[in-house]
Amino acid sequence: MHTHGVKVNAGSATNTIKYICEDPQAVTGTDQKEHIINGEVGHNLLEFALGADINIEHACGGVCACSTCHVYIEEGMDLLSESTEAEEDRVEEAPGIRRNSRLACQCEIKKCGKITVRVPAWNRNAVKEIPH
Repeated sequence: MHTHGVKVNAGSATNTIKYICEDPQAVTGTDQKEHIINGEVGHNLLEFALGADINIEHACGGVCACSTCHVYIEEGMDLLSESTEAEEDRVEEAPGIRRNSRLACQCEIKKCGKITVRVPAWNRNAVKEIPH
């Protein structure tokens, strides 16, 4: 199963989500560091990122089986689903863990408000092949 992007800035959007990309070229192919989108309750942060062309790595397809979609939640942690034991186990495997570390695929939006997500510069799949 692979996670797909959710169309952003659509009709019933209830949240403002700011993605701060420490290495925007790596995840967007542009120099734009901040991306602000609107998103509705019921979807996760990885889906919205992919829908906004922010390529947060997700080697397992967004099923909580790896730690490649590790991000930092800088604002709005209380608006997201609580971390599960499975997520906490995966986060422990991620580089640079902090108190606000989460897996984007597991952060389902539960309440309305503002959310700020920092995508670390090292968020990329080191084994991804480059097209020839």
